[in-house]
Amino acid sequence: MARMHARRRGKSCSVRPYRKEAPAWSNTDTAAIEKIIIDLRREGTSSSKIGLVLRDKYGVPDVKLATGKRIGDILKENKMATEIPEDLRDLMKKALGLRKHLEENKKDLHNKRQLHLVEAKIRRLVRYYTNSKKLPADFTYKPETAEILLSR
Repeated sequence: MARMHARRRGKSCSVRPYRKEAPAWSNTDTAAIEKIIIDLRREGTSSSKIGLVLRDKYGVPDVKLATGKRIGDILKENKMATEIPEDLRDLMKKALGLRKHLEENKKDLHNKRQLHLVEAKIRRLVRYYTNSKKLPADFTYKPETAEILLSR
């Protein structure tokens, strides 16, 4: 598949094997896995990092196969989900960093273009999340208020 803002194709990556059930060697204790997820979230770990920790430390290759629920669903059940989705939050952090860099380096045209591309991705994601009702319908991305949103 081609990249979003470049006219070239990306590197081919390895693909997880298709499975309908967890492998026999994996940890499938549902209650223990949910407890680990909740503990890691209390420490401030993002859901993507939680998945990596579960894979590397606890031998859980796929949380959905082991528990029947995704990490985000487990966090929602325990009222620990963030109000802004994680991918949107990461893009907003990236845009804030680029804006801060451009305040000091006004002639940096490459990063100015990168800021435009990142903000285009943010607007596209906001439109998706408002249509799918994961964000309020009146939510709009404004660079001035993004820092306030991320500090919550």
